[in-house]
Amino acid sequence: MDVVLFLTFALIAVVCAISVVVQRRPINSALSLIGVMGLLAVLYLLLGGEFIAVTQLVVYAGAIMVLFIIVIMLLNVGAEKKGGTSWPVRLLGIPLLVLLLGVLSYVIQRMLPYSEKVSFGVFTKGGPRDIGELLFTDYLLPFEVTSVLVLVAILGAVVLARREID
Repeated sequence: MDVVLFLTFALIAVVCAISVVVQRRPINSALSLIGVMGLLAVLYLLLGGEFIAVTQLVVYAGAIMVLFIIVIMLLNVGAEKKGGTSWPVRLLGIPLLVLLLGVLSYVIQRMLPYSEKVSFGVFTKGGPRDIGELLFTDYLLPFEVTSVLVLVAILGAVVLARREID
């Protein structure tokens, strides 16, 4: 039953992710991204990571996506204009995509070692204490680099917003 639930929610998440890319209006794309973030939280929950699931909902689906939607509404971005594509792109696009996905899956399958199957509910190291210990010991440098990158992104958004006002 767990596998059926996981595959169902994973399929819906993939459909929402495709919708993020395909949508012509940015607000619809952002709403599809909220769906992806919510479904990722459900997948984390099915795998036994309750704390990670709640963090996913609160931080990403809540705070970050609200900021995205506010920025989209402030910029008053309209629908994307449809551009023309040439006939070779239309003719070769899908077959080349299928070929790329086939080659990538083959390379990934050959490069990665065989691992055990995932057992639902067995993972018990997803609590706040375990994550905090790993975050501030083994992964302190990536955590700090990520915080600096977020700070640079915020400063870049402020600079771009000031240019638009002037």
